[in-house]
Amino acid sequence: MTMLLPMTSAQNYRWVILLIATLAQAAACFFVQGIGAISVYIQADMALSAFQIGTLVSAAQLVPLVGLLVAGELLDRFSERLVVGVGTLVVGIALSAAVLVESYWAMLLFLVIVGAGYSTAQPGGSKSVAAWFDKSQRGFAMGIRQAGLPLGGALAAIILPTVAITWGWRASFLVGGLIAIFGALVFMLFYRAPGGVVPVARDSEGSVTKVVLSRLAMIREPAMKQIMASGISLISVQYGILIFTVLYLHSRLQMEVLQAATLLFVAQGAGVAGRIFLAAWSDRCRSRYFPVMVCMVAVIVGLLVLVWLPLHSTLMLSGLMAWLGFFGFGWYGPWVAYVAESAPADKTGFVLGLAMAINQLAIVSIPPLLGWLLDISGSFMLGWSLLIAMTLLGLLMTIQRQGEINESDRV
Repeated sequence: MTMLLPMTSAQNYRWVILLIATLAQAAACFFVQGIGAISVYIQADMALSAFQIGTLVSAAQLVPLVGLLVAGELLDRFSERLVVGVGTLVVGIALSAAVLVESYWAMLLFLVIVGAGYSTAQPGGSKSVAAWFDKSQRGFAMGIRQAGLPLGGALAAIILPTVAITWGWRASFLVGGLIAIFGALVFMLFYRAPGGVVPVARDSEGSVTKVVLSRLAMIREPAMKQIMASGISLISVQYGILIFTVLYLHSRLQMEVLQAATLLFVAQGAGVAGRIFLAAWSDRCRSRYFPVMVCMVAVIVGLLVLVWLPLHSTLMLSGLMAWLGFFGFGWYGPWVAYVAESAPADKTGFVLGLAMAINQLAIVSIPPLLGWLLDISGSFMLGWSLLIAMTLLGLLMTIQRQGEINESDRV
């Protein structure tokens, strides 16, 4: 696996890398992205509030607040095969063990461990693809790779409720764990660095404090401010749709859980297409960031329709969920390609980890906040309105920051 490949073989093998990186991403996120589809069963069986349901998702996303930074630094020093493979194995083992839990708090603990392993999947797969594809195809490739997340979620939206109905919701944890283990083994077996070169640890850059401060100083750069403004708002929308769509349709329209989960599947499926097509479009745009701004506008429109228009037709709902999925999940493809290109070559892993860690602030806080707003008001209106306001604010901020970014867009 470490031998140099002929140029033609290397060009072909990049598609193998893209395939296994996408598979590893889908496998690692399968359960976390699909937990919303079985939240009704967990809530009913354990008598949980909406706030507690939101906290379940936050538990899996808590460790990545720091873990993404650590994973990013490790990726700049060691092989993606080791970092991503071991992290995804941790996800699989923790989920498989969680099938034995009997209490809410034990479930939270296992999901925290899942989050520790999951920290490696996002920046690791993204760096792998960025290393194998040049700028002319990087957006398209990154979009396919990032489609692994909604792809995993879409499959989970169909599979997990079926498993929960047949064997109970705890069995869903085991299914998610086995899928993650499979993804980890495939990635570790087939991944290789470009040209067979395995990264090695760099020479010391000074004290730990100096290194950390120099890395975190990147937050002040104009490109990073733009990345944060769009990332936080759009990731909030993504997880709001992911966690509360089934509950919303079940309570507002009295839909059967499986029918509501099918609409979530439509959103996730559209998100797969969105990540690929929007990222491919970004390869041809004068600014790779422009498609991200289009997504912000489209998400605001979609949420306004969801909140204010009467939706009684399944066809109309399917169209709306496809719209929200395409833009509300699809934004991540061009966004992460923009992040990778904005980073210095020797700090790509860390910058990806930093940007994703900042997004984690929203991922950890938004689901419990939306659940709390639902508990105190008895209505989803406050939660959806909050997401609209956040996205509008993010759009205004990102437009303002455009003028601060220099021609090279370098962080």
